[in-house]
Amino acid sequence: MPRILIVDDDPYLRELLEVTLQSAGFETVQACTGRKAWDVLAETKVDLVLLDVMMPETDGWTLCEQIRESWSLPIMMVTALGDVSQKVRGFSLGADDYITKPFAGEELIARIQAVLRRFHINTHQELTIGTAHLDARTHQVTLAGRDIPLPPKEFLLLYHLARYSGQTLLRENLLEEVWGYDYEGDERTLDVHIKRLRDKFPVEPAQFSIRTIRGLGYRLEVTS
Repeated sequence: MPRILIVDDDPYLRELLEVTLQSAGFETVQACTGRKAWDVLAETKVDLVLLDVMMPETDGWTLCEQIRESWSLPIMMVTALGDVSQKVRGFSLGADDYITKPFAGEELIARIQAVLRRFHINTHQELTIGTAHLDARTHQVTLAGRDIPLPPKEFLLLYHLARYSGQTLLRENLLEEVWGYDYEGDERTLDVHIKRLRDKFPVEPAQFSIRTIRGLGYRLEVTS
């Protein structure tokens, strides 16, 4: 049963979210500040962080960035700030999804389930492509036996391309799989991540390449 960490300084909202999540079959733990959230993460295994933006002491933006530097787990931002620039900021700091207050409980559950599906893609599966080995359980990648640390979004993107090696994947499908179905940021984000993967996995020694399919998207091809 997935465990969700609820981080919000509003006790009423924390209780409401707890009831909503538990009724859908999730376990929950709570934190009222960024510092307490950090303590929970250090002591308890959680599968997703539901993180409010506007909090005293440490705001959600800062905590999101700190979590992303230390743990590989999905983060969903919760806030009353609904304009696109705020959403883009959250995604740029490493958030996996973003939901704006007020929201229906059914939408929250659906979004959490979608994020968990994306993040734990085929848990217990491993892929070998060229000389690279990808482990979806640990989000670890090795290249010719050497560890290659990847941020979560880069791992998800590479894993998805490798899983469908030889097939052209449309830009919109890649954005949906990696950033979420309602991502409203700059599509160039995908191109930036592709470039980073190409830099980290040169054709030699990786023995695969990520081709740009003009007007459509990208395709990973094994070269050996």
